[in-house]
Amino acid sequence: MIDPHRLLAFCTMSVLLSAIPGPSVLFVIGRALAHGRRTALASVLGNALGGYALVIAVALGIGALVETSVIVFNAIKLAGAVYLVHLGVKALRASWKNRAEAASIASAPSSGRGSVRAGFMVGVTNPKSVVFLTAMLPQFVDREAGHVTLQMLSLGLAGAVLALISDGLWGLTASAARTWFGRSPRRMSLVGGAGGLAMIGLGTAVAVTGRAD
Repeated sequence: MIDPHRLLAFCTMSVLLSAIPGPSVLFVIGRALAHGRRTALASVLGNALGGYALVIAVALGIGALVETSVIVFNAIKLAGAVYLVHLGVKALRASWKNRAEAASIASAPSSGRGSVRAGFMVGVTNPKSVVFLTAMLPQFVDREAGHVTLQMLSLGLAGAVLALISDGLWGLTASAARTWFGRSPRRMSLVGGAGGLAMIGLGTAVAVTGRAD
């Protein structure tokens, strides 16, 4: 049984973390601008699943390896950065088409499975989540109550649901702005390019920031 006070504290910290724009939020916004609401929400789902995969890793003890190994941490971080840049370049290439093509390409969402898969990759390689979960999640567990792994999985599930809601709101907001831009092929081309640049910039930022120890 999870202590309600510990659960509330963890959920509060998770909400605060989700509210601060980080790799997940900026990724969702970039996907919303480049591809639209359906792709953004599918990406949000994949991102939440990726985040929960990190929870499972921490609960099983793998998180301790990531926390203590600079090499493993940097490998995960760079994999996520490269994937973000790859997605951004794809969005930019679509925006470089002529205006008529840009309107149809930018308005056509990626496949549902592909978007969930992309979101999962970003979620499971998110340095912000890796650091938070490996450092903070174990601190909210009541070890005297037993079932430590189950407690971590339950706490992580609550955090994943809250992140799903928070990121979903960001995606819907960005998609609403994109709707206005969609009335003009030129504006749609520009906003698709902006989404691509946002993901490339995010990937670059992720690659050059983080742990240096």
